Amino acid sequence: MAISPSLGDATTLAPHVRTVPPPDSYRSADAAAQFAADVAAAVDDLSQNGIGVSCLIADTIFSSDGIYPDPSVLAPTVDIVRRHGGVFIADEVQPGFVRTGETMWGFDRHGVIPDIVTMAKPMGNGLPVAAMAARDHVLRPFAVRVPYFNTYAGNPVSMAAAAAVLDVIEDENLLANAAEVGAVLRTELSRIAEDDPRLGDVRGAGLYVGVEVVSDADAKTPDRAGARALVNAMRERHVLISVCGHDGNVLKIRPPLVFSMADVDWFCSEFTAALAV
Repeated sequence: MAISPSLGDATTLAPHVRTVPPPDSYRSADAAAQFAADVAAAVDDLSQNGIGVSCLIADTIFSSDGIYPDPSVLAPTVDIVRRHGGVFIADEVQPGFVRTGETMWGFDRHGVIPDIVTMAKPMGNGLPVAAMAARDHVLRPFAVRVPYFNTYAGNPVSMAAAAAVLDVIEDENLLANAAEVGAVLRTELSRIAEDDPRLGDVRGAGLYVGVEVVSDADAKTPDRAGARALVNAMRERHVLISVCGHDGNVLKIRPPLVFSMADVDWFCSEFTAALAV
């Protein structure tokens, strides 16, 4: 909580923390270059204030930031952070476990190898379990200096659930399913968006899709109220989606990994009906 602005005014960022805008591919002509420049500016600010750089932590599909899947944005930024002595922490809680449809982990799409990886919710398919992986040189100081102990670290039920999730992902070929079904879902949503100026952009990877809801398509003006209205209209039709992004105007569509082509047809029919409300 001390390093994330996601709770808004409920928390105050620590003085050693800097945040940067996400790589907004919808509104920026070169989101990768802009993101790298913003991170470089934050690195300089930390250095000028005598703090130094510890790490860059990022969700590798920028889920809560509005879903930005461009795989070109992370590598240049990670290079900047590492040149200044920092490490890269890949938050795979949302994009991990084949969600993005190309690889097991979101960071693989960017061609970078993190120093630390965090993962959780989908790991147990509803059961409480999480994990962290780290390079040995990064973890060693913690292991040597910190007398860490966790009562829950050996929960055998959660471990069994996590192992079963991995088996299902492999046995049911959910990586390929996420890629194939997700591509069709984005295509159909893009087709719907062509006929509705409220839908400014459709983007995503695998079974993770963001739909930008705007009040002015030319100005790309975020429409928070419009997005919430669509979420509620879908809920009335027994379909649960949510919103994300700084302005709360991006529809966050993240179906189960077993979503089928028939489910895509059903979803798009309900979405079209919700738009007509």
